[in-house]
Amino acid sequence: MIKAADMLIARRADTRARADFATWKMLAKLNGTSSLPPEAQNFLADYNKLLKQMTDAEASEATIALMYKSYYAEMGGGGTPPEVPSRQSEPPVADNVTAFRRPAPKPRQTASYPAGTKPKLPVALIFLCLVIVYVGIRYYWR
Repeated sequence: MIKAADMLIARRADTRARADFATWKMLAKLNGTSSLPPEAQNFLADYNKLLKQMTDAEASEATIALMYKSYYAEMGGGGTPPEVPSRQSEPPVADNVTAFRRPAPKPRQTASYPAGTKPKLPVALIFLCLVIVYVGIRYYWR
């Protein structure tokens, strides 16, 4: 019988193995294997050996299984590692994706005055009001 703690360790080990393998594989594609720890380099060497015998998906799963067993023992799992059911990811739905489109450019708002003329009324009106206030204050204080 598999204990709940062992199953929890198994899930964590499987998740870690899959994440590490994806990272290491990407680093190998980018020619960065020299920066990986020796354990990772050994797993990648095993992967390359398996790749010569089987397809990429099968070699990946076999390498992940080896890593899973190693991580399970390292995390304190007892006995043989239990089978972890693989999570079936749903295929991406093509109808759910919206393509990015730039919004149509808004036309600039230009003044509706004829070219070269500006309204002079507001400036003149403000000046006239200031003159009236000044004159009113002068006459009021006398």
